Amino acid sequence: MASDEPLPDAHTSTGWAPTLRTMDPATENDVELLSRLRDGDEAAFVTLVTRYNGSMLRLARTYVPSAAVAEEAVQDTWMGVVRGVDRFEGRSSFKTWLFRILVNRARSAGTREPRDLLLTDDSPAVDPSRFDAGGAWARPLESWETDADDRLLAATWSGRLRDALGELPPRQREIVILRDVEGMDSGDVCDVLGISEGNQRVLLHRGRSRLRAALESEFESRGR
Repeated sequence: MASDEPLPDAHTSTGWAPTLRTMDPATENDVELLSRLRDGDEAAFVTLVTRYNGSMLRLARTYVPSAAVAEEAVQDTWMGVVRGVDRFEGRSSFKTWLFRILVNRARSAGTREPRDLLLTDDSPAVDPSRFDAGGAWARPLESWETDADDRLLAATWSGRLRDALGELPPRQREIVILRDVEGMDSGDVCDVLGISEGNQRVLLHRGRSRLRAALESEFESRGR
């Protein structure tokens, strides 16, 4: 029997309102986007590409000899995502799954050093001359927190930091990017790269130490 009762107002807090495709892409999580992608929603795919493409290019570049090859590896990865999205079971985060695919594609696309080669490098991460006879710092380290408070000054160091990151050995660079740029935890990084927790800790420590040494050297050269 038809009813003359009006439909709830979509603009009231208690009424029904359609939610399909109304979520802000910036806040929609990966699980929701994947669900839409499985339904053939092209906008969901565009949102995922926008969200991760820059990070993927940075990571791919650590494996391949040029930006063009990195872009090809990233494009190939997205094709793999579209073809394999129905096989994603959610045992890891989408980001971890995505980066694992990318690493496999990038390794195939470019040349890189053997996985454990860097661990045979016994050179110290920090110049031994920086320590006194008792093993303590010969000169106290400058506080990075103090310098970070000066946002304008910190911005002038971004170029040097990018250069120092680019100078790291490939294995150290990829781990520093995943941990400190992408914010991934150690377990996810090990999953993406297929390395042990111990190797990850050693390479991360060496990468961070070299970055700090490079920046401290720059501080000293500028009379800071």
